[in-house]
Formats: sequence, structure tokens, C-alpha cells
Amino acid sequence: MASTTLDIVTIGRASVDLYGQQIGTRLEDVGSFAKSVGGCPANIAIGTARLGLKSALLTRVGNEQFGRFIREQLGREGVETRGLKTDPERLTALAILSVESDKSFPLLFYRDNCADNALEEDDVDEALIALSAAVLVTGTHFAKPNTDAAQRKAMRLAKANGGRIVFDIDYRPNLWGLGGHDTGDNRYVASAEVSAHLRTVLSECDLIVGTEEEVLIASGEADLLAALRTIRAHSKATIVLKRGPMGCIVYDGAIPDDLEQGIVGKGFPIEVYNVLGAGDAFMSGFLRGWLRDEPHATSATWANACGAFAVSRLLCSPEIPTWEELQYFLANGSPHRALRRDDDINHIHWATTRRGTWPTLRALAIDHRIQLEELAGNDAERLARIPTFKRLAVKAAARVADGRPGFGMLLDDKHGREALFDAAKQAGFWVAKPIEEPGSRPLRFEFGQDLGSRLVDWPVDHCIKVLAFFHPDDPAEMKAAQVDKLRTAFEAARKVGREILIEIIAGKHGPLADDTVARALTELYDAGLKPDWWKLEPQASPEAWRQIDAVIGARDPWCRGVVLLGLEAPVEALREGFAAARHARAVKGFAVGRTVWVDAARAWLAGEIDDEAAVADMAARFGALVEAWDGTGARA
Repeated sequence: MASTTLDIVTIGRASVDLYGQQIGTRLEDVGSFAKSVGGCPANIAIGTARLGLKSALLTRVGNEQFGRFIREQLGREGVETRGLKTDPERLTALAILSVESDKSFPLLFYRDNCADNALEEDDVDEALIALSAAVLVTGTHFAKPNTDAAQRKAMRLAKANGGRIVFDIDYRPNLWGLGGHDTGDNRYVASAEVSAHLRTVLSECDLIVGTEEEVLIASGEADLLAALRTIRAHSKATIVLKRGPMGCIVYDGAIPDDLEQGIVGKGFPIEVYNVLGAGDAFMSGFLRGWLRDEPHATSATWANACGAFAVSRLLCSPEIPTWEELQYFLANGSPHRALRRDDDINHIHWATTRRGTWPTLRALAIDHRIQLEELAGNDAERLARIPTFKRLAVKAAARVADGRPGFGMLLDDKHGREALFDAAKQAGFWVAKPIEEPGSRPLRFEFGQDLGSRLVDWPVDHCIKVLAFFHPDDPAEMKAAQVDKLRTAFEAARKVGREILIEIIAGKHGPLADDTVARALTELYDAGLKPDWWKLEPQASPEAWRQIDAVIGARDPWCRGVVLLGLEAPVEALREGFAAARHARAVKGFAVGRTVWVDAARAWLAGEIDDEAAVADMAARFGALVEAWDGTGARA
């Protein structure tokens, strides 16, 4: 076989899934939906990429926002997208679902003349197929002549290049025209025509995977033993029989009289929350072993574990575990039958599937409210100009960034609404927004204490920022109140799928010794807080940073890191703080505000300088800090 750079190319369905977020109700009564990439081959491409394989997807998407969402999300997941064709004539497919109960999952497919169903032979890139050790074809895409021809061409090319063929039977009766639009959750309708068609695929396959119902349809038999023997008569492939909560059985030779005599992996009894997507997670886990030539029992164990994750969570592709998560689960198990309630596993899942990477971060912080209001005094005209000044700060940061990665802003909802829109237009900008009532101690939230409902309308890539004036020697009742609010913020962030930055300022309410901040972080980790970011004041000595590094490394190795705050210190003092932190593993950059903008704001609000002069002044100061940070020898 020629040298390959891909493990698997999956072919077929790619849709946007809209899953009802209200559980235990009819689809008719669902009020809001969660959006994700869906479709069996797309899910498997993502699942195998998460498990460390090099995957690609071959399909079509529409030339519209949902098609671009699929393309972008695949890219974020590490899936090769050169086989993803954009169809200018058709819309991306949709699947809409609700969880009515643990046994009822109403499902609507919007697939009339959709993009992925228009896949044809000319879309199959011979060079892409030649790069892969295997291709995966799916039963649904044999239902139409054009998609059937495309899959068969890919199979021929794979065989010609020494690749292996994986067949996911993936039987959806109503996508074969069997049943009405409202029967999307029906998994089995007998059809001699479908069975005859699918049997023509079997002889070319090296791995065939299906549920009991799918094995029946692929064979045309009514009895499971007869069905497996019919498939074996047509194919020498390894056959994997999926059995839901009972795991799976692998048959690598003759089909035994006792079907239990096949190869089995370890099972994982869990609570069923939503079965849709479980098969795609299962296939991802099995392929991680099979394509790496692991024993079938190992592949089956990994497959069962991945399927257990999927049925215990709501969505499809977003719920498939990462390799780190899977290994943790296999080594440690879980005390919860509902894996979505396991905080340790959930944290690993979250941390290993976050959007983007940030090896360094230089942010201009202008989320200040009170400070700018004080500069404006009681002058209504000046107060009304604060939002415009924040927009100028975004221009200054963008001028310094000049399209380079690793830059961002801290902006607020109160005065920074338009500035937030401007920041969104800066490609790759990191954005964080505050939720605390300015100056509150103990911590309170701004705009009311019902945080969950406030966060729902935040963009998915906006990071929550919450500041607490917290010292480890504070009175116990003060610390308890602060921790309670921080925990509320952390839990809300995880519930709505937003990153959170916790800013701790200890030095305003007690002395800063080498161990002060490390002690504070230890207490917060003990309280169950594992923020994506910490924002900390500069430390006077490398020893303080060594202790902070030790705490973060031991308590949360998946933490994105620390950014330094400024506290209106002069640039020279910040240079010294940067130098002290240069060897700290956790420190990834800074988020500094008043040092950059306070003089420009004072002069601009007073009418002493114009917009361009304010932008230039802030850009010069921010640029000097960037130069100072980059000059410390911080890791790139």
C-alpha cells in the first residue's frame, strides 16, 4: 500500500442537528434548541479525530451559514475538509429532535434536495482516497443513484490503493422512502428491495457494523443468526453486532451457533439519556482500535465506552469523548450512572474540546465602568460618550494586533455594546466580559443575581470574567460568601458552555507574601472551581510564581493559564512584573487596562484630543506593553 497520511475518510450525511433543550416533552412543545454538527459520517469524522485518528469527511454542504458552520466546526475538531464540497444550489441538511423520554426521540429530517444528498461521482477526489488507510461508507447514501455511485467509486479507489472498506449500515427507513416524515425515529422497516441493494455492498467490505435491526435489513433475513450467516456468506469482513446497553459482539470468522460466543469487550452500564449518536460514538471508538490493529476485545471496549458517553449526554458529535477523557474513564470509571453528572469527566471533556488555542494572550482591558464614569464626572454629555471611547480602544488594540494571533479585549455590556460588535469583526480576537458588580466585596453580580438567564444570549466564544477581591486570610464568612458566588458563576459557565476567567486581587485587602496567591488558589480549587483562565496581580518574586505554578499544575493541568492584570501600574513597573513571571509555566500573557487608556480617556472626554490622537496614544501604550511582554522571552 502507498504511504498514507489519513486513517479514515468518511462519506455521506452531513447536517446541522437542532436538539430540543427541554427534556421530557413533545417536539411540538420544545422552546429552544442546541445546534451541532450531525449526520453519521460527519459525527464519526469528528469522533475519530477526537480519539487521535487523522480523519476526513467527503460530502457536500450548502453555500450558506449552516454549511460554513459545518466546515468551520470540522476544522476546529481537526478533521481534514478538502473533501467537503460547497453546493451553490442546495441548502445544508437539517435534523431536528426532542427527548420525549428515555425510549422516545421524535426526529424530523429536512433533507429534500439537500446538499449532501447531491453528492456524485465527480465529487470523489481520487488523491484524497489514496491518502487514506480506509474509507467508511454508510447505508443511507446507497439509497439514491448518485450517492450510491459516489460511494462505490470511493470503494473502488480505496481497494485499488490498498485501503480498507468500513460499512456502517446506518439504516434510516424514512430516508429510503419507507414511512412518513414524522417517523424519523423508526429504526426498522423490512424491505426486500433495500436488503437486495445493501447485499451488493457486502463483498467489498473489511468491517461491517450494525445493530440487530441493521443486520437484518442488510441480510434480508428475519432471524438474527440467519442474518449474520447470510452476511458472512457474502463477505469475509469482521462483523460487529451492536446491542445497545449490552455492548457488542465481534465475529471475525464463522458465525457460531451460540451468538454469545463472539468476541466481546467490557460493558459499561449507564443511564440512557438520548440514544441518537450513540452508534457514531461507538464506531469512532471501534475504529480507534481497529485502525491501530488493537485486539478486537480492546476495540470493542473502547467502542462500548464511547457509546456510553453518547447515550448519557444530549447531543451527538459534541458529546463524543476525547482520547484523554476516554483513557481517564477506562482507568478510573465513574460513580455516576449518568456520566453527564461526573464533574471530573465533564471537566476533561470541556477542557479538551474548547474552541481555539491560546499559547499567548495580550489583551487590552477596558471593561471598566465606575472608573470611566468617574472620569466623566456628572456631565451627561461625557457619560454618553463613553461607549464611543470604548470603540476607539478596540481600534487601538486592532492596530497593534495587525492581524496577528494572540490578542484580545476585555469589554463590558454596560458601555461597551458597540465596542463588542467591533471586536467581533477582528478575526481571532479573544473577548471577555465582566459579570461582577464593580467594587463589590463580597462579590455580587451586576444587573441582578440570576446569572444563568443572562448568559444564554452571550456569543459562544465570549469568555465570562468575574473579579473577586479575595485574600486567604479574610474572615471565614467573607470567604464563604465569595466562594459561593464564584461557584455560581463557574457552574453557570459550564451549563451554558462558555469559558470563564476568574480574577483574584488579594493585595488590596492584605499583605502579598510569596504564598498568598497560591493559598488563595488552593482554597478555590478545593471549592471545586476550575476556571479556564486566572487573572492575577503581578508577583514580586519568582518564588511566588513557582508556588502558583505548582498549585495549578497539580489541581488542573488543563487550565489555559494566567494573564497578568495591571492595577494602573506604570509601564516600567509592569515590565518588572513581566520579568518576574517570565519563567512561570502558567502565565500566558496580560490583560491590562488603565495603564493603557486612562490618560487618553481623560483628555478625550475633556475635548483636548480627537479620536485619532486617542487611538494613537492607546496604541502606543498597548504596543509598548506587547513589546515588553514579548521581550521577556515568554513562550510563543
